[in-house]
Amino acid sequence: MVDDNKLGLGARRVVMEELGYKVSVAISPEEALSVLEARGVDLVITDYRMPSMTGTELIGQMRARGFVQPVIIISGFVDALGLTEANTGADMVIQKSAHEVAHMVRSVKNLLKPKTQRKPPGKDARGAKSLVRRHKA
Repeated sequence: MVDDNKLGLGARRVVMEELGYKVSVAISPEEALSVLEARGVDLVITDYRMPSMTGTELIGQMRARGFVQPVIIISGFVDALGLTEANTGADMVIQKSAHEVAHMVRSVKNLLKPKTQRKPPGKDARGAKSLVRRHKA
């Protein structure tokens, strides 16, 4: 988690740790990059507006260094700045609000959920091609 606001950072950290997640925190994007290089993390949650660089710039730095972890951006300016997944590079963009924590928890669970492979369409349980014929009435 990355946020220059220590109170917000601490509150989010407590919530995630109570749910069983191991959380590393950084109070600047530069510190976050150091944490990423020092130890692996599964996901990054970052504030958008910070003094030295934005969350979007942090994502750019992460990608330039080869980090591919999913990223959640949290901001009080989502609507005002028109922040979206498409224009930030984040996997999820969350508006700071009374529902922020619930959205964050749901987003973390979804982004960390193991990807399940579905069987290809047109195959039965044995892997043989199924033939479906439609009859005209």
